[in-house]
Amino acid sequence: MESYDFHWNVVFNAFPQLLSGAFTTLHVSVLSMLVGIVAAVFLALGKMSNNKVLSFISNVWIEISRNTPALFIIYMAYFGLGAYGIHLSPYLSVFAALVFVNGGYLAETFRGGFQSIPSTQYNAAKSLGMNSVQAYKHIILPQMFRRIYHPMTNQFIWSILMSSLGILVGMNDLSGETQRLQSSSFRTLEFFIVAAGMYYVIAKAVLLIAHLVSKRIFKGELS
Repeated sequence: MESYDFHWNVVFNAFPQLLSGAFTTLHVSVLSMLVGIVAAVFLALGKMSNNKVLSFISNVWIEISRNTPALFIIYMAYFGLGAYGIHLSPYLSVFAALVFVNGGYLAETFRGGFQSIPSTQYNAAKSLGMNSVQAYKHIILPQMFRRIYHPMTNQFIWSILMSSLGILVGMNDLSGETQRLQSSSFRTLEFFIVAAGMYYVIAKAVLLIAHLVSKRIFKGELS
């Protein structure tokens, strides 16, 4: 059995490109998560509303996003829309797909958070002279986000890891840069070991930051 000779100097010399790819990974993940959160709030409210049109649209979005592979959604954004003359860049394709999936998954999480808050709190806010927007902004949403904070953090980690599928449409994220560099240097094992380690560090850093933010914002209310 032949031994494998590692050549880490090749990876070290290419580390700036890997860091650039990691930045793209974080960039698309953060943006898609933020937009996905906004979409999820409206989807959750739409699904709970008595408006049949809003409820139908919300249900279709949620069902497709939760029961379809993320890779399929990325392909539809990149290749499917292209068939209709809408040509998105690899970055925008992955961004749109992650927003779609994040919105659908978080919508169900948010719906559970909304339903866990007694309706009497909304009625009390209305009795104090607040309109619906003010009641949700100052009373309902803060409590809802507090209760679903941990699942939302897990969804962000998922978003970071699933962004690696952008390699299949040519996005220059961490996975894309890793693939490009290993194919030109033929040091596949070294590059993918380092890339896996970078994904691990990014995920752990996000969890640590989320924990510190929760302690500061919620003042120890989250366990």
